[in-house]
Amino acid sequence: MTLPDVVAGALLVGVVAYALLGGADFGAGFYDLTAGGAQRGARLRTLIDHSIGPVWEANHVWLIYVLVMAWTAFPRAFTAVMTTLVVPLLLALLGIVLRGASFAFRKYSATVSQARLFGAVFAASSLIAPFFLGTVAGAIASGRVPAGGRGDLVASWVAPTPLIAGVLAVSTSVFLAGTFLTADAARAGWDALTERLRRRALVVGAVTGALVLGALYPISSDAPTLTEGLVGRAGPLVVLSMVAGFGALWLLLRRRFATARVAAVVAVAAVLGGWAVAQYPWLLVDQLTVAEAAGAPATLRALVLVAALAALVVAPPLVYLFRLTQTQEWSAREDHA
Repeated sequence: MTLPDVVAGALLVGVVAYALLGGADFGAGFYDLTAGGAQRGARLRTLIDHSIGPVWEANHVWLIYVLVMAWTAFPRAFTAVMTTLVVPLLLALLGIVLRGASFAFRKYSATVSQARLFGAVFAASSLIAPFFLGTVAGAIASGRVPAGGRGDLVASWVAPTPLIAGVLAVSTSVFLAGTFLTADAARAGWDALTERLRRRALVVGAVTGALVLGALYPISSDAPTLTEGLVGRAGPLVVLSMVAGFGALWLLLRRRFATARVAAVVAVAAVLGGWAVAQYPWLLVDQLTVAEAAGAPATLRALVLVAALAALVVAPPLVYLFRLTQTQEWSAREDHA
């Protein structure tokens, strides 16, 4: 394995972490949006606030990590993506900013109407952000980002594979959030809410599976290089994702919520890993390989060292933070909310 491959692997770790943790965070907006009126949806919205409140900013650490690694290690590819996909990237950024602001403002609203307004903005922006981030991934995977940058500002992402990727990013985020929230509600002892969330997570999971199957044909004709990799060397990861996805649904049916959450995480992580393996050695599919896009060897070595130090310094506090929110003591706070 070459040095550029190692750095690309470290970059992929950040992408997977953001998709899992940030995705579950974003997906909670769907359940906030469909929670119901002020009275009926109060308990679910309280659960969402307690579940994502301590970690929602921490999740964006991974986005910063991905951006810094990308522009430092692969400046040519980073420039091409930023100049070609500036529209969906700006829309995703707008969603992230609006989501953060509305999440905070809702808690300090002076009136019920203000709280509803900020709640609606929070829910809508929670879906906007993953959709446009998904279109960026789809544009890259389908070879629509030229190596020299400055590709078509609209056609580069308004196309079958990018749009399908955007929809799948939203649906998988909602499914992750559903499995996480169901487990949190069960741990807090909120049986009625647990059943309500379980049913919704099952429906979302079934819809996501149907979307994946329905997307196979348009992607095969729109992104042949990616498709060849998916049915070839990435095949085992695709199979793992399918097995884990069906396993998560089965575990939800059996009310084994903690294990279902693990299966859902494995399913999404396997999808992302399969995407990376399928398009390797391309960084920009059909345009620029990992080796061609890599920066100076000294820079890459420094980044490997920084990534290792970050794993030692940043990872333990993040793990502790996430574990803390899964304790009985934290659930007790929800019981008294």
